[in-house]
Amino acid sequence: MQNRTPRIPQQPVPNRAELDARLTVELAAVVTGARRRALRDGDRQIDTAHLLHSLIESDPAVRAAFEGGPQLARVLGYLVQRSIGYGLRWQGSVEDSGAVPVLPDPGSVVRGTGLEGWSPSAASAMAGALERAESRGDVRAGGLDLLAALATDHECRAVEVLVRGGVDADRLAARVADAAGQGVPECGG
Repeated sequence: MQNRTPRIPQQPVPNRAELDARLTVELAAVVTGARRRALRDGDRQIDTAHLLHSLIESDPAVRAAFEGGPQLARVLGYLVQRSIGYGLRWQGSVEDSGAVPVLPDPGSVVRGTGLEGWSPSAASAMAGALERAESRGDVRAGGLDLLAALATDHECRAVEVLVRGGVDADRLAARVADAAGQGVPECGG
């Protein structure tokens, strides 16, 4: 029987074992933290806000990319409000920025990625992080790669949190790209 699922033009994120091999140890810990956060929050999928929250908590280079403590504190405030059920109203809904078609079953495998439990936007951001690392010749993606990929998807939850926290997402992505000496690839819709 043939799979009638249309192919996604963007290169898919590899399966979980392959993914782990393509992440720095720090970014693999971020993914694990985001997975735990999603489970604890009662969400059916890892979304971009889970990834952003885990990135900020775990990666000093990501924290340094922000314009100081007050800005970072505002972003963390929104993320904490979300995790305890206040503020942003996303719990129980599927995140989709339009980068990948929404799936009928949010618990199913994100089409073309081999990863279960990721929102289409989160899968797209991880693919963007991997592409970013690959474009500069690195075998493994790191936290700044994922931060830049998240910041370029203007329809994802992570950018909504950033904007509410007073962060210009385009400026953040450009700052991360400039620090690495490369342009920011498109990721998401």
